[in-house]
Amino acid sequence: MTNKDSKSGIYPNKRSRVVPMSLMLMVLCGFSFYLGGIYCSEKNRFFNKDAVPLIRPLKETTVVPLKIKPVVFPECSSDYQDYTPCTDPRRWKKYGNYRLTYMERHCPPMTEREECLVPPPDGYKPPIRWPKSRNECWYRNVPYDWINNRKSNQHWLRKEGDKFFFPGGGTMFPNGVGAYLDLMQSLIPEMKDGTVRTAIDTGCGVASWGGDLLDRGVLTVSLAPRDNHEAQIQFALERGIPAILGIISTQRLPFPSNSFDLAHCSRCLIPWTEFGGIYLMEVHRLLRPGGFWVLSGPPINYENRWHGWNTTVEEKKADFDKLEKLLASLCFKLYNKKGDIAVWQKALDNSCYDKLNPATYPSKCDDSMDADSVWYTPLRSCLTVPNPNFNKFGLNSTPKWPDRLDVASERITMVPGGNSGGFKHDNSKWKARANHYKSFLPALGSDKIRNVMDMNTLYGGFAAALINDPVWVMNVVSSYGVNSLGVVYDRGLIGTYHDWCEAFSTYPRTYDLLHLDGLFTAESHRCEVKYVLLEMDRILRPSGYAIIRESSYFIDSIATIARGMGWDCQKKDTEYNIEKEKLLICQKKLWYPKHSEQYGSASK
Repeated sequence: MTNKDSKSGIYPNKRSRVVPMSLMLMVLCGFSFYLGGIYCSEKNRFFNKDAVPLIRPLKETTVVPLKIKPVVFPECSSDYQDYTPCTDPRRWKKYGNYRLTYMERHCPPMTEREECLVPPPDGYKPPIRWPKSRNECWYRNVPYDWINNRKSNQHWLRKEGDKFFFPGGGTMFPNGVGAYLDLMQSLIPEMKDGTVRTAIDTGCGVASWGGDLLDRGVLTVSLAPRDNHEAQIQFALERGIPAILGIISTQRLPFPSNSFDLAHCSRCLIPWTEFGGIYLMEVHRLLRPGGFWVLSGPPINYENRWHGWNTTVEEKKADFDKLEKLLASLCFKLYNKKGDIAVWQKALDNSCYDKLNPATYPSKCDDSMDADSVWYTPLRSCLTVPNPNFNKFGLNSTPKWPDRLDVASERITMVPGGNSGGFKHDNSKWKARANHYKSFLPALGSDKIRNVMDMNTLYGGFAAALINDPVWVMNVVSSYGVNSLGVVYDRGLIGTYHDWCEAFSTYPRTYDLLHLDGLFTAESHRCEVKYVLLEMDRILRPSGYAIIRESSYFIDSIATIARGMGWDCQKKDTEYNIEKEKLLICQKKLWYPKHSEQYGSASK
């Protein structure tokens, strides 16, 4: 009882508190209603009835487009007509001679970037159209006589009047590139039935080998370094043949592992057996399982050729034996050999690699480095073993061309969210987009456009949509983006990794059409828009086109910079006709430097 009394004193009856609390609540509600009435009766004194609300529904939110001030870019001096910023011979003395490292990519720092328009050479003309361009080009477009003077006896090219002609000769092509390839195809029947589709030609000369293969259904990346004299890659691209600046030196080439069906070297002067065979290990990385490596020139056919190599038959036999031993250690097998051509085949499965151990040389690469990590990645003295989880990207399992174009390869699972359904959707999407582009750019699909670059592809959908047009497409995948380039190669297309904060590995005036899809949306946090557009101007041919598919936020500022470069641009709706994304269709004008005799007529 005592406890109950004490509790009743501490906790009074609840009912006794209800009445005053109810009264207080009623007073507060009434006061609030009174204030609300005052606000409602007076609100039009502060807000117009048509005023935009401070907070809109999400679906109505708009972003104000980025605006920049108009800008006009000056001309670069005439000695910049063949300017390649990241492989500039004027900077070579800063880098060492070891393994020709000075010929690799060495881009200028931000403070030394040029902000000017690269001029064409005096007398430049619109390039000869494909397929006639494969055999001839204007001399003034590539005004370099060194190859003509140095290689005239080998029929790489010859100058007649105002043109260069390409008779299909080469150091190892005494009877022409056609006869050379006929012999190669007799040694590799897979080159004739669609099994071999993609190839890489190291030390390509003027790319006659890759050019002739186009009619045989094989798409080749022709590769050669920049130098002071030969301009090999510029000749190749002027002819309308796929090519890129590059050299096997101290860094990996910018291509995915296990991708090329065939690699070729015709007296390319690469010391394959030196430095522990590290250059052949890079070729091994690039070839897909079952892929072929073809070599002609020393030491092949040493029995009959050693007289012309300023050596002895014993020395060249020793070189050939050393090469064979090295290739065997890399799990290559001699596939065929006749005359000046020898063919080796990379292992079709991993059984050979399973026999390698730390005591063997070369050893297998460990898991510390991705086989597709290539951007400024050093070469390693080890073998990159194909992923055992993928058993259908070997040459014996890959669908033959052209069936492989529409097949989603196993490597699509390496792409976040990648699957066969998304691949099919991407295919149909790009077919619709390509048709839409052609509706206002009739040159696309005609002989006016030959060299095309898709600057930021996913699966190569744009290239696939153009497969029946007289074009080839360099598919570029960001070195900082998702790794989808292996899927592109599995489709039978070609491409490269690249970082658009830097210059591309090509000469000026080498592409007829540049296409990008949301590149600035994806990369503007790293790469300044102005420099990317200036690089596009450098590599675009005069009278060439750019299709810029971008967020509405960027499109006006891009157009402003493009006008400052002298481009003519028109804004278009996308095929979906939505406001958040627009197209900018631009054409680069043909102009000449002010000192040129043609300047007056070109600028009128």
